[in-house]
Amino acid sequence: MKLFLIIFLSITSIISHAQLTSAKNLYEFNNNSTPAWSSFENITAEKGKGGMENNGAKGHPSNGIEPGETKVLLKVKGSGIVNRIWATINDRSPEMLRSLKFEMFWDGEKKAAVSVPFGDFFGIGLGQTATYHNAFFANPEGRSFLCFIPMPFKTGAKIQITNESGKRLSHLFFDINFEKVNEWKNDYLYFHSYWSRDTATTLAKDFEVLPAISGKGRFLGMNVGVIANPIYKNFWWGEGEVKIYLDGDKQFPSLVGTGTEDYIGTGWGQGEFYNDYSGCLIANKNNTDWAFYRYHVPDPIFFKKDLMVSLQQMGGNRKDSVIALQKRGVPMLPVGIDDQKTIHPLYEKGKVPKLDAPGLPDGFSNFYRSDDVSATAYFYLDKPTSALPALQPLGIRLFKSKK
Repeated sequence: MKLFLIIFLSITSIISHAQLTSAKNLYEFNNNSTPAWSSFENITAEKGKGGMENNGAKGHPSNGIEPGETKVLLKVKGSGIVNRIWATINDRSPEMLRSLKFEMFWDGEKKAAVSVPFGDFFGIGLGQTATYHNAFFANPEGRSFLCFIPMPFKTGAKIQITNESGKRLSHLFFDINFEKVNEWKNDYLYFHSYWSRDTATTLAKDFEVLPAISGKGRFLGMNVGVIANPIYKNFWWGEGEVKIYLDGDKQFPSLVGTGTEDYIGTGWGQGEFYNDYSGCLIANKNNTDWAFYRYHVPDPIFFKKDLMVSLQQMGGNRKDSVIALQKRGVPMLPVGIDDQKTIHPLYEKGKVPKLDAPGLPDGFSNFYRSDDVSATAYFYLDKPTSALPALQPLGIRLFKSKK
């Protein structure tokens, strides 16, 4: 049996590798692709213009960024596809990771398709680095930032970073690897990313991971950061369901999950792990800080007209424990006990149902709660810009001291 298992795993590995090789057509010459790299050693990404400073020696590997300064990392004209972005910075504090604004502009648009805090863009929440890799991002040793999402552009691309902190960032290293293409295909989509934070979500109001957008595209997924409100002690916060409204959905979504940890592929709470398409990079044992992700690669989500993605703000615990909180006046709104529909019928206008009401069963009680939630959404759209709100100001993005 053990030998059979070894052979099976070996064959599975070979098949997976063969599928990857075939899918990438590694042995076929592509006459439509010309490689180009942008870095401080060749900021224009021009042919034959790399490493010219210092007589060809290592002359310009990094740059500093003054407070308020913007550094353009890529600015090219023509059609192409960004395939890989790598960067590292000497100050990887939560404050700096949230203070650096990372932006991407496609086809000469003045409004960015991507405008996200630097750290959050690269797949980590709450400004805390972690050692991991997945299908879209990687941080091999917790000191660098890698993105592998392909990003087509038709007439031009600009990628820039702005230091909105009050201090100088002394070292930024980067390279952006892209290919120039001769042919633009009409079914190419533009990459977009949106970030937002609500430091105290409203009871019974879902957090919008991605506000409503119009157009045709594909939702790639999200990474989410949660700073649990200590008023709820260490009660589980992740009973909320991910809801995806697409192509005309109004009151109810077409796609809905069963809970936060279920959405990322685990269950009964969540600990630290990372896989290609889902993971939890921060899982504080005291139930205070959490950061997790889910990327829809094997389960694609296409939309033809519009899309909106939200996350319910709901937690749960044993009924007696929740009753104790409710009696202390902690803000909450009970919604059910062990999946039994026993709470909603008790709602009266202007009143909050009481879990100690006669006739209610014992069990695990779910309730709406208020926490600090932030999220980065990734998606493709059939246009190079959108009507999404601008990135929130620095005061919203930064963290309060826990001292």
